[in-house]
Amino acid sequence: MASYQLTLILKIFLFICLIILGNYLSQWFIEGLDFEITPVNEPTVHRIIITSMIMYTILMALPFVPGAEIGLGIMMILGPKIVPLVYLCTLVSLFLSFMLGRLIPDRALINFLHGLRLRKASLLLTELEGLDSQQRFDLLIERSPKKFVPFLLKYRYLALLIVINTPGNIVVGGGGGIAMSAGMSRLFKPSLFLLTIAIAVSPIPLFLIVLGPEFADWPV
Repeated sequence: MASYQLTLILKIFLFICLIILGNYLSQWFIEGLDFEITPVNEPTVHRIIITSMIMYTILMALPFVPGAEIGLGIMMILGPKIVPLVYLCTLVSLFLSFMLGRLIPDRALINFLHGLRLRKASLLLTELEGLDSQQRFDLLIERSPKKFVPFLLKYRYLALLIVINTPGNIVVGGGGGIAMSAGMSRLFKPSLFLLTIAIAVSPIPLFLIVLGPEFADWPV
């Protein structure tokens, strides 16, 4: 028993360390973008932008990393020309996280939840193991309380759109964590998931493209 508790504490500690590391890298990443753009350093700037977009795509896909804040920081620092690229990288990142979630075997999740002694959750996943999306949906509707949860399941794409845009969603995993969880649930079709997040993450880029220059001192 003592050995199990020690292992559980170690897993939780390592998980917290990964979250802290991800957030530290995010802050370091944003601070590294604070440089002056001049004709002399333009080739270097282009390389920095490409590297930054790759790093942003990776960080955004990670659970519990403030990806939205990173993307906003990049857009505010580098100006309106970078907004479409940041938007595209956001879509790629969240879809990548979603697909990674779909690739995680059910058995791995069951063992993970069992190791955390979340028996009810592990038993539910055991029942869902091997079922297709419609069968999972029907079983979850049958087992859920007959109030709020069935509504969320039925309108899951709308719920996804809302939670992606909810301030403070970092507590439920941030954009990357939410996308990965959606993939692990096997309840979302990839095409409809991509369409949903394309709509969900579009308001801020559209606002910055249309009205941003009036509110921010952006570089030209």
